[in-house]
Amino acid sequence: MSRWLKSRTMKKSLWVVVWKIFMIGWVCIFFQPCISQAQDMDTKSIGAKQNYLIETITVTAQKQEENVQEVPISISVLNGQAVEDKGIQSVRDLADFTPNLVIFEDGMSDRKTPSMRGIYAATESFSTSTGLYIDGVPFLSSLGYEDGLLDIERIEVLRGPQGTVYGKNTEAGAINIITRRPDNEFRGKISTEIGRFLSTETGDGLGGTLAVNLSGPLSKDRLFASLSGKFYQQEGFIENISTGETANDKQDWFGRGNLRWTPTDQLDVSLIASCIDYNNDGPNMGMSEQGAAAYYLLYYGYRLEASDLQAYNDSTKSAQSLKVEYDVTEKIKITSITARTEFNDVKSTDFDFSQAKFFHSTTDYTFENISQELRLNYTRDRLKWLIGIYYDNNSKGITGDCDSDYPSMVYSLDTDAESESWAAFTNLTYPLFTKVNIVAGVRYEYQEGEINNNIYGMQDDQSWSSVSPKLSLDYMFSPEIMSYISASKGVRSGGFNIYATNPAYYSYDDEELWSYELGVKTTLFENRLIVNSAVYYMDIDNMQVNEAVAPNVTYLTNAAKANGYGFELEATAQIRDGLSLMAGFGFNHVEFDEFNDADGDYAGNKNPYAPQYTFNVGVQYRHHNGLYFRADLIGKDKMYLDKTNTYTCDAHQIVNVKIGYETERFDIYLFGRNIFDEEYDRVGASGGYYTAYSNPGKIGLTVNYHF
Repeated sequence: MSRWLKSRTMKKSLWVVVWKIFMIGWVCIFFQPCISQAQDMDTKSIGAKQNYLIETITVTAQKQEENVQEVPISISVLNGQAVEDKGIQSVRDLADFTPNLVIFEDGMSDRKTPSMRGIYAATESFSTSTGLYIDGVPFLSSLGYEDGLLDIERIEVLRGPQGTVYGKNTEAGAINIITRRPDNEFRGKISTEIGRFLSTETGDGLGGTLAVNLSGPLSKDRLFASLSGKFYQQEGFIENISTGETANDKQDWFGRGNLRWTPTDQLDVSLIASCIDYNNDGPNMGMSEQGAAAYYLLYYGYRLEASDLQAYNDSTKSAQSLKVEYDVTEKIKITSITARTEFNDVKSTDFDFSQAKFFHSTTDYTFENISQELRLNYTRDRLKWLIGIYYDNNSKGITGDCDSDYPSMVYSLDTDAESESWAAFTNLTYPLFTKVNIVAGVRYEYQEGEINNNIYGMQDDQSWSSVSPKLSLDYMFSPEIMSYISASKGVRSGGFNIYATNPAYYSYDDEELWSYELGVKTTLFENRLIVNSAVYYMDIDNMQVNEAVAPNVTYLTNAAKANGYGFELEATAQIRDGLSLMAGFGFNHVEFDEFNDADGDYAGNKNPYAPQYTFNVGVQYRHHNGLYFRADLIGKDKMYLDKTNTYTCDAHQIVNVKIGYETERFDIYLFGRNIFDEEYDRVGASGGYYTAYSNPGKIGLTVNYHF
């Protein structure tokens, strides 16, 4: 009862905060013309007025440099300073500030699954619906869906199908992370953070981070280098009541190096290498009360377990890439990106979280991808086009076993799979009239692969091909207002069921999504207010879902069709010098048109991991005397965790605050994340058997030194 009363009180206070922030923001926006006029009367120089303007951001969303306000795509963009201000430390944190995006962990810190506009990829596929690109290098698996986010130039989150330019597994969107290039400017930064959880079942919940960035010239104008590194350690919040110790301590390492060579003014070559290493204990999850009852196990309580197995999760993601850019002329550029990525995951987990030897699992996953993209860009005023080719080779090796006192639970796994993809694509922006542009593009992709089950001697090979077109029309009502309408197709590639023993279910086909979108981008009050919005409708066919082909036998198949619709709204207002308001809201509805299997009929049910709304509201003040303050309210609606719409993650709101003092060399901040310690666990994950715990609230201190 006390936990329920506390939750109700917190939620009531949160809505009071949200109401006040909204009222303050909209009063300021409505009175902005009067404020602007008064400021203009008092302003004595053009330079003074510039302090009130919102920065114009150039993006490469269509793999060409463009003003974000002129790109006919729904985009959220954060520059490096915004990433730091918002406290974004991982790819998962991006979702808090992006309408209609959710990124959730499957209890494991090395595995993150994005859901964009209510479209996500099932865990069993190891793929994604929203591609992750870091300096042009693709990461298209939920394993290793992460980056250290150090020395960031900007992050672009593209909503809607991006298959024409980016290819497979971007059917719902793409996240494009661009790190800062080293140049003639020598710069460095040391950052340290120490904090503690607001609630734990045992221990102090202490954690800390140490990060270093270095960048500068090795030979002026010709050779440059940068290094970034971060160490993170965090005590867990789950107690093993058998040992009295925490059960989910975390420790991560990250490093990146960039060597850049510009032998001529036309040639730019970058060699980039990065690595993330996880050395963690058990997952942020436990047996649910229902799961314990189903397996006749003891339920120990919230964030409590009694595991008799020393769990570990050791994994490494590494990437190496060579990017070559050559300016043939002022208008023509050739770009080549050659990359290799590898993810190795070794873990041992007691999935019964008890003294019984019921479900002791050990797995070893190794994924490797080698890719090559070559493209030719042309830009002349409003006329832009690109053509390109793409190739990748992807290999997977998966071994594992389950040790149990129950013979029916014992199994071994030894499977390897390999696939190759080839693609050719083009994208054209053509000025039809003075204020009208047409954007048209198409991509053809062919993929073939094979799978081998080395235990049962089973083998299968398949091929898939797809065409991903896009057509959009944009109209500039004025230099400040642009509207667009578009139709585009996205594809999530087919694959193999690694656990299948029935030949009829060894593989599944591509999932296809058609999206129709109408958007408006506005820059008002002399670049002091930006409001962007979009509405969309989606038609999803051959949907990849977990189909029960028989009682207690489930495989990934193309058994469903669905539709979805929604809208997104983002606004940024520069109220006065140093004071700004930010807000984002997304509404989304995705439901099954057709889907039935051996367990039931789900037509009309909502797609899992598709909250109906997401929002964020923030206020930030940065004074020239060094004072800094920021507060963010972040909310998500209830989302279902399964096709039956039985299990949920409840609607929740969290509040983050940050206050500090900044100088030319030193910054010091006090911060609080989820300061009301709101719980938003996924109760009933994995078919109702588990609870995936949310992180507790956290308070701490950050100190930065710039040089």
